[in-house]
Amino acid sequence: MSRLITLLFGVGIGAAAAHFLDPSRRQQLREQAVSKVQSGVDQATTAATHAAGKAKGAVSTATPSGTRLEDPDDVTLARKVETEIFRAPDAPKGDVSVDVQRGVAHLRGEVADEQWITRLGEEAEKVEGVKGVENLLHRPGTPAPDHS
Repeated sequence: MSRLITLLFGVGIGAAAAHFLDPSRRQQLREQAVSKVQSGVDQATTAATHAAGKAKGAVSTATPSGTRLEDPDDVTLARKVETEIFRAPDAPKGDVSVDVQRGVAHLRGEVADEQWITRLGEEAEKVEGVKGVENLLHRPGTPAPDHS
């Protein structure tokens, strides 16, 4: 009986060895393993892309469109002020100088119409990022206002 068990055990081991050591079976097992690894990589990539999209959406929801996370520099702010205050075709562009220092817009020059002096100052105050306006505009023949 013990020889029969040894024989059956040997046949079982031989069959298992033949099955697992067969080149075509090894190739099949290798392909299955590679496929599982590739599937895992694809799932991880998809999950990472999804998470990145959710994060980007959360940031865009938290930051209103049109606002910047940083204050613009003074030169950029000066250009924005000029764009806004000189938008009207009849604005006195050549008579007004715009300078921005630490977020404060300084308007200098001679403007013939008192309404333009007021209007330019008010429009400069409305520009996003401007912390204040020092309107030093004055009519020809009158002295410039004193610095505040």
